[in-house]
Parts: sequence; structure tokens; C-alpha cells
Amino acid sequence: MKYDLSESISQRSSGEKDAENHRIKKIADELRRRCQLYEEESRNGKSNVTHFEIEQRIVEKYAKDNDIWLPMDEAFNIGMPGPSGNENYTFINNDIIFKINNLLNSGGVSNLLDKIVLHNTIFPETFYYFVGFAGYDGRSVMPILQQDLIKQAIPATSIEIDTYMSAIGFTKSDNDGKYYNDSFIVWDVVPRNVLKDKDGDIYVIDAEISLYLSNYKSNN
Repeated sequence: MKYDLSESISQRSSGEKDAENHRIKKIADELRRRCQLYEEESRNGKSNVTHFEIEQRIVEKYAKDNDIWLPMDEAFNIGMPGPSGNENYTFINNDIIFKINNLLNSGGVSNLLDKIVLHNTIFPETFYYFVGFAGYDGRSVMPILQQDLIKQAIPATSIEIDTYMSAIGFTKSDNDGKYYNDSFIVWDVVPRNVLKDKDGDIYVIDAEISLYLSNYKSNN
């Protein structure tokens, strides 16, 4: 597996970021296509294999075929261990933070990659790049993502988050940490997922995101 640890994401142009979003979406669509094809071909065979298990094996083969596979034992060497939550193992290397996502809350690889594209669209200041996949052969597959490291930062307050989300065009719902506009619904935008740097700038480093649902306003 080949990847560059030295270049800061923030130094890359908007054109490069657009190309990266396109690449991530293309990978997600291809993995989804392969899973659907496999499930259609095996419809008359065994039915005790879950979609998640099918996706894991297909993603592992795809990763190895495309030289974006990193054995888990090597993944722990990509940086110094950082703070980790229930979804991500984090590693810090200079000005970059790597996140290995265990897929516990994502619903699978393709769904996670879809969410990353949405995140990059809404919150370009915390743009995610997709690095590849880490895992144990034949057992588990976990996407590797990277962001710029926000230095000297503390969790933002709820009021600061509300102000920031309003400034970028989102309306607060009745549910804490949940916002919407005409295109997206964003939730889990709470202090543990939002940082404020020494200059007072706000960074949403993680959030749950979906496309806008037409009946959202009437239900919230």
C-alpha cells in the first residue's frame, strides 16, 4: 500500500478536493455494484451470509487488487496513537490525523464513504481524504481516512455550535445537535465532535449526515 504522510490536506487545491470526492464516490458505487452483483448471482444459493459479510470480503479483494490494503498489524505504525472513540482508532503523524473506522455505526463501507462525501461537501475545512483499508485477512475490513490535525483545540460549546451552524445556513431542530437545510440533515453535532482552535474558529470534525427528507420539517 502506498500513501503520502507528508502533505497537509489544507495545502491542496479545491480542484484536487473535488477530484478526491469524485474518487471516493466512484469507489463507493463500485463496491455497491459488486455487492449487488454477488447477491444476485448467489440468490439461489446459501442465504445465511449477511450483506455486511459479503461486503467485507468484496472490499478486501478490491483493496488488495488496487494496492490500498494495509494489514492491521502495520496500520498501528502509521502514527502515534491518538484519542479514540467507539468508531475510530486514531493516529497522529505530523499535521495529519488518521482514522481507522470500525464501521460500528456506519452500516458498512459504502455507506461510510457516501457520508464522507457529504461531510466534505458541507464541512470542507475538515475535509476527509480516503487512504485505503486496514484489516485482518479474511476477518475484518476497516476504512482508513485522514484529516488535517486541528492544533491547540478544545471542544466548542453548544452555543458556539448553534451559531456556527446557523452561519453556514442550517436551521436547528428540536433535537439537540441536529440541524437541517434544504439539502441535508446533520446530527450528532455536539461538543465531542466539534472543535474550536486558539483563534476561535470552529471545526466540525465528525457528524452524522443524510440527504434532506421532504417531510423532515413536519416531523421535527
